[in-house]
Amino acid sequence: MGRPAVTGWWRLVAAPVLLGAVVALAGPREILGAVWRADPAWLALGLLSATLANVMSALRWRGLCRWLGLPVPTRWAIVTYFRGVAVNAVLPGAVVGGDVMRAFGLQRLGHPGMEAGASVVLDRLSGLWMLVALGLVALGWGAGTPEAERLFSRWPQWAALPWRELAWALAAALVLGPWIVLRFAAGRLRARPSVARWVEAMHHPHAGRRYAAQVVYSLAVQALSVLTLGCAAQAVGQTVPAWALTAAAVPIFLMATLPVSFGGWGTREAAAVVCLGVLGVPAHAAVTMSVIYGVYPLVQAGFGLLAHGPARARS
Repeated sequence: MGRPAVTGWWRLVAAPVLLGAVVALAGPREILGAVWRADPAWLALGLLSATLANVMSALRWRGLCRWLGLPVPTRWAIVTYFRGVAVNAVLPGAVVGGDVMRAFGLQRLGHPGMEAGASVVLDRLSGLWMLVALGLVALGWGAGTPEAERLFSRWPQWAALPWRELAWALAAALVLGPWIVLRFAAGRLRARPSVARWVEAMHHPHAGRRYAAQVVYSLAVQALSVLTLGCAAQAVGQTVPAWALTAAAVPIFLMATLPVSFGGWGTREAAAVVCLGVLGVPAHAAVTMSVIYGVYPLVQAGFGLLAHGPARARS
């Protein structure tokens, strides 16, 4: 009983301590100055991009639910998703709290608990999986550019590798691999109660089209998220090549999902200083970019909380 309580308190303390340490090292005055001078137009564009990313995420989740035989109305999915964003913004545990709330919402609509939880887990994995794939595509795109040459000059032992071919081959494997594995497994599993719905989904006449839709939605979500980070960079006067920003976004966004903080605060800023610093972005600017990115979910939290009435299942 004592150990979980200690772990919980450690998580509550770790995020603000880490965030405070990163801010202190980067320079509080410099960060405040960068925030004060931030371009309002780029900030507004970043908020729009971040909002569209979450709308795409909600539509992706709705499509996955439909594929698994858990139909939900579009408005309900969007409102519920934004309410999950609100939960993530105020409760510790990174993205876990909002995901639990979404699964519970599906159960309240009468859908089975196991399938409801699976839809949320698969939706989260889909996004992270395609984030890595998009980062690999970006690495292949940037290979051979002057910026990449300067970057690899720090690690000459890696410079001779065929980065473009390796990156694109791995990206293709990440996109197509899950489909091949799932189809292979579904063809050899009996329709037991625990996997019957999944096997049925994989044998659906439009299964290929629905898998492709998940890939497209996930790539759109991650592209919009990278665009949001890029708007934050422009707002503080930093210009980073698109391919390099996309590649750096992979570890930054992944660190933000660790269940040790509030909405990714602390871990995201630490990763931003390291990853963007390699690209020549000053520490105070990297922290400011990350802070701006982290503020957007707080603004969007109001969209879910202020939505009229409860998120009922209405068409």
